[in-house]
Amino acid sequence: MSDRFGLIARKEEVRRQIEQIRRQLTREQTQITPQQRKIRQWETQLEQLMAEESNLRRQIDQSKAK
Repeated sequence: MSDRFGLIARKEEVRRQIEQIRRQLTREQTQITPQQRKIRQWETQLEQLMAEESNLRRQIDQSKAK
């Protein structure tokens, strides 16, 4: 059961990071001269975090079934 709580805690941390990167990405995209390199880095981070969140959700769901 403690594994499940650890997964849930990590998922919440990932959600916070996703929201932070989304805010940074939105700010950068609205700049008059957005820095494309920063935007690509944040988009990549965002994709990775969203994939991790999805994986954590699956693990959490599977831990309920046990």
